[in-house]
Amino acid sequence: MASPFSGALQLTDLDDFIGPSQDCIKPVKVDKRLGSGVAKIHIEDDGSYFQVGHDGGTRKLEKAKISLDDCLACSGCVTSAETVLITQQSHEELRKVLDANKTVAPGQQRLVVISVSPQSRASLAARFQLNPTDTARKLTTFFKKLGAHYVFDTAFSRNFSLLESQREFVRRFRGQADSKQALPVLTSACPGWICYAEKTHGTLLIPHLSTARSPQQVMGSLVKDFFAQQQRLTPDKIYHVTVMPCYDKKLEASRPDFFSQEHQTRDVDCVVTTAEEHLRCGFIAGEVFKLLQEEGVLLSELEPTPLDSLNKDFQEVTLEREGQVLLHFAMAYGFRNIQNLVQKLKRGRCPYHYVEVMACPAGCLNGGGQLKAPDTADKELLQHVERLYSMVRTEVPEDVPGVQELYKCWLQGEGSEQAGRLLHTSYHAVEKATSGLSIRW
Repeated sequence: MASPFSGALQLTDLDDFIGPSQDCIKPVKVDKRLGSGVAKIHIEDDGSYFQVGHDGGTRKLEKAKISLDDCLACSGCVTSAETVLITQQSHEELRKVLDANKTVAPGQQRLVVISVSPQSRASLAARFQLNPTDTARKLTTFFKKLGAHYVFDTAFSRNFSLLESQREFVRRFRGQADSKQALPVLTSACPGWICYAEKTHGTLLIPHLSTARSPQQVMGSLVKDFFAQQQRLTPDKIYHVTVMPCYDKKLEASRPDFFSQEHQTRDVDCVVTTAEEHLRCGFIAGEVFKLLQEEGVLLSELEPTPLDSLNKDFQEVTLEREGQVLLHFAMAYGFRNIQNLVQKLKRGRCPYHYVEVMACPAGCLNGGGQLKAPDTADKELLQHVERLYSMVRTEVPEDVPGVQELYKCWLQGEGSEQAGRLLHTSYHAVEKATSGLSIRW
């Protein structure tokens, strides 16, 4: 099967979406007390396996399960969520919650909230030949028919993330930030990039990472804190699902930093992606498109519209006054450009003050969890998705109704501490346990 990912960067047999190494294996615990001598593992045709002792005695072994927490603790691969068996974040888990709600009294139900990313909406709009606004409305109807109580748009939370990113950059640029925080500021909304930064160049890159939460995790804060208070519910009584363009967003939602010990709940309980199918490691992860198929729903069938061309994977922008460069910004998408950025940082020759970094070529619109063209027309589809996405991202954060009021409320008085807790996070270098990937970065 040909790789569905970009070939912009080839490291031996790897590409932009670096797969797992032999490190990405959770060993089976072998009972040494069974029989005597060396124990062996025998695998049946159906995939089950048995421990076979030297004396011929056998014992069926429990199948090993790899959780997202195991991935976070592993230093073997980069975009881990693309390549592991994910059992706790899928549309099946969403169905379980919705089905459970149907068997209990209304007062005992978990409030189901679904937050849809504009990138996913643009991908679905392109597939069903709709405009983004109609797509959002039809998705709302679809999810509420399934049993969801509220459907939100993460474009709202993106405004908070942008505002906090602006404040953080200005603070660092003026030298008011902690000494451990450095320029250039590197964005942190792409979990694939964050996994790479933490596990491969931890001490070098972490001081540069923006601590502002991604739009997904800001939405998690809004839903499990502000919205929960509005509904007079504790956070654990809300089941929050996000629809995202990337499988790595499942990994981001599972970070311990976004788990409430007090209420024993995550800010985002479940992440489902846009894609119809994604075959990795012998399993199929059905997501929003699969839900639509299972329900026999087509959002619409309309004629396609003319395509526009994309943005490039690397761009530079400067702010100048009288010919003097005051600020230097950049955008680096895909690991080829990320490698160049890292090398500049290593050599102390990075001229930028702020860089938006994304693991996927073309950014989130080309995420691994997005819908793909049924033939070789991926480029044309991506251009179409870009055009549709541009239709829903025109507002600046300061102009969006409700954003300024809530944002100012968080920043005033006691709210400033709350804003720091809900809108920011931290990142951690991951020590390498083994050298499974023999790659010189």
